[in-house]
Amino acid sequence: MEDQKKLYVFEVEKAKEVRSNGRPSRGPVYRNVLAKDGFRPLSQSLQSCWDIFCEPVRKFPHNRMLGEREMSHGQAGKYIWLTYREVYDLVLKVGASMRVCGVKQGGKCGIYGANCSNWVISMQACNALGLYCVPLYDTLGAGAVEYIICHAEVSVAFAEETKIFEVLKAFPNAGKFLKSLISFGKVTQEQKDMAGNFDLKLYSWDEFLLLGMQEKFDLPAKKKTDICTIMYTSGTTGDPKGVMISNESILSLISGVNHHMETVGEEFTDKDVYLSYLPLAHIFDRVIEELFISKGASVGFWHKDVRQLIDDIKELKPTVFCSVPRVLDKIYSGLVEKISCAGFLKHKLFNFTYNYKLGNMSKGYRHSEAAPIFDKIIFNKVKEGLGGNLRLILSGAAPLSSTVETYLRVVTCANVLQGYGLTETCAGSFVARPDELAMVGTVGPPLPIIDVCLESVPEMGYDALGDTPRGEICIRGKCLFSGYYKREDLTKEVLVDGWFHTGDVGEWQPDGSMKIVDRKKNIFKLSQGEYVAVENLEGIYSLASSVDSIWIYGSSYESFLVAVVNPNMEALRSWANENGMTGDFDTICENPKAKAYILSELTNIAKEKKLKGFEFIKAVHLDPVPFDMERELITPTHKKKRAQFLKYYQNNIDTLYKNTR
Repeated sequence: MEDQKKLYVFEVEKAKEVRSNGRPSRGPVYRNVLAKDGFRPLSQSLQSCWDIFCEPVRKFPHNRMLGEREMSHGQAGKYIWLTYREVYDLVLKVGASMRVCGVKQGGKCGIYGANCSNWVISMQACNALGLYCVPLYDTLGAGAVEYIICHAEVSVAFAEETKIFEVLKAFPNAGKFLKSLISFGKVTQEQKDMAGNFDLKLYSWDEFLLLGMQEKFDLPAKKKTDICTIMYTSGTTGDPKGVMISNESILSLISGVNHHMETVGEEFTDKDVYLSYLPLAHIFDRVIEELFISKGASVGFWHKDVRQLIDDIKELKPTVFCSVPRVLDKIYSGLVEKISCAGFLKHKLFNFTYNYKLGNMSKGYRHSEAAPIFDKIIFNKVKEGLGGNLRLILSGAAPLSSTVETYLRVVTCANVLQGYGLTETCAGSFVARPDELAMVGTVGPPLPIIDVCLESVPEMGYDALGDTPRGEICIRGKCLFSGYYKREDLTKEVLVDGWFHTGDVGEWQPDGSMKIVDRKKNIFKLSQGEYVAVENLEGIYSLASSVDSIWIYGSSYESFLVAVVNPNMEALRSWANENGMTGDFDTICENPKAKAYILSELTNIAKEKKLKGFEFIKAVHLDPVPFDMERELITPTHKKKRAQFLKYYQNNIDTLYKNTR
């Protein structure tokens, strides 16, 4: 990497050519400049995730901790809060009742359901007793629930009221391990009868709290190296893998994020308010909530209706919003649509103020100083639509397009940052810096808790020692997972000499930030020998306003690309009305003219982005049904299961090639 005015990493080890163990060449090892004198040591007073919670209970017992919206006749009202002290008392009651059930330190406790106060209370009870918290995906069916209960040997589980039957479907096989099941709400007599058939003790939440009223016990000592959770990754192939995360991994991650945010003047405090809607069953939300809890901040939960998410934001007025590109893309599309329908003069005024502010931000001005007057009279409406207090939007799980990131940085009056990490790296590995417009499209520099290097991928043409270093991202540090539960063979495949091989291909930027450019396995060769990086192309084509989602396919037996598209319903219906086309959405999607229209929109994007000829899509199939988990097309984190896509759409793909050759 060249020396630059701003360089956020420094070299700690030299590059290595092809190594004696037969592995490809490796680029230099880099570390965040904040760790020039070594990684910040962890606090001696913090040994576990339980300590993370107890500290704010002592400091801020009356702070609002967990909030849920009051529901009346199906309508969501104001947030009702539990304080840190109230949550602490409930956690000890739950812990006492779990002891009565015979659960001991090192036991496995499942949690199944959407984010809510009782989810966090159950999680903290696991932390208190030194149990392995084993989340069961809210989006997984009984097959995976049964697999995880049996594989992890879960003996006690908590479940959302609506998920009790899903857990019962895992019996009789799950009965070998699962002995106690607790509902977050009520249970019916029918459910109790079913549970009785399997010798399973089933409790309502209120019943369970009374179970341990007479139980007196001391909390066990816990160590940093103890496992606190087994997170099962949904995976795009095969059975879920149980990722073992230690207390030290989470403590290290929190320390690194704090160090990073403090140095840019955006540290988190007990005054922060966080909206919890990303699944707690995933590491991203789990560690973010642990972080905010460590500060004594407030966590408010969505009311489980994605269509009402903006309403939750307006009511809660969060200061921090963690999201995924799919949600941010919708917010962006909604804002663009609203502006385009606002009339000629308002549209012109908005574009002028947008370009003025963006221009100043490009010159190095902080977003809050780039156009303060325009922020008050123009962009404040966008800010108020997101609650009015938002100062930070963090995007993870998948790449966010530069177009969307730049737009939101300008109009939301908040810092919009991309981050990158995996379950195996405890979520956070890289985070961009606020007010650094040059970092748009990147995930920023590494957090000051890890070492990073790139390993060449010769078969894909990626050279970690090239002028523009590219290769598989490899990470080393205390935030790494402790291995895959009961799968030492899989652990050895990805953990080599202390380095975790992510499977993602990155490109170092001159300033030391990282750009994710590919997935090691998501590449294919066309018949003429051209390689296609499919994820990059899908990101580009997704910019078309008429496209909600797209899956692109190519084959070494064919010379061109085809695609399956989920068209945007409003855009396609509007086009159909303008062109005198009648029928419901499904009928429109079957119309050859509609397919030609979507294909022309994709072609326009390809030309605008100057794609190569072989990267143009030549034929499309329109599916009115969004890619979903029910058909096993995507994972709970919205990653595509490409093998399943091909299996599901094989007939459509064959027809596209046959009719286009």
